[in-house]
Amino acid sequence: MTVVTFDLFSALVDSRTGGSQALGQLARDRGWPVSGEQLYDIWDSHNKAAQKDCRPWAPWRVPATAALERTYVELGVEGDAAAGVEALAGSLPRWPLWPDVTDGLPLLARTHRVGLLSNVDDDLFARTAAAPLVDADIALTSERLRVYKPHPEIYQRAREVLGEMVHVATSARDVRGALEAGIPVVRLRRPGHALDPDGPPPAYEVDSIDELTAVLARVA
Repeated sequence: MTVVTFDLFSALVDSRTGGSQALGQLARDRGWPVSGEQLYDIWDSHNKAAQKDCRPWAPWRVPATAALERTYVELGVEGDAAAGVEALAGSLPRWPLWPDVTDGLPLLARTHRVGLLSNVDDDLFARTAAAPLVDADIALTSERLRVYKPHPEIYQRAREVLGEMVHVATSARDVRGALEAGIPVVRLRRPGHALDPDGPPPAYEVDSIDELTAVLARVA
């Protein structure tokens, strides 16, 4: 059976909705004149940059906290970034899955081994609604592989563990990172995500997990 890995926070989980709700509550509690969406978007950008620069690897909370500290400075608000990151982490069980995930992954698992390749710690992944839908033996986190996307090493180490694989990616950095590392990619289009205009284009794109089976046959 072909091994198919998914990214967690873009392909499976609607992270902007879940993260914005958590950070919006934080802003309301502290009386900050900013929305949860503003907080999340700025934090997410800084977090991606912090993960890219996180060498050697450190747990998810380390770059996430540094990113939230920069977010507070940028917005001119004062807060405890470590506490804010804990609020985000605590809210993970409530972050919604995209509508096609709950039914789509079990169907795909009938013909493929369904795994994970994502920038997350093991305990945080276990809190998400996606965790029960993925084969735990091939749920490869950045904690397990000791490197963050989009470094080529994370994809190379994943292939060393899994053998031949296909990665289902949504975010620009993940699509580009996997392709540049030589990993076959199917891009799963999700709202709010676009391709990197400077990166290689994926050969295959789908709008739903339901479309993957037919496309994966062509990839293989």
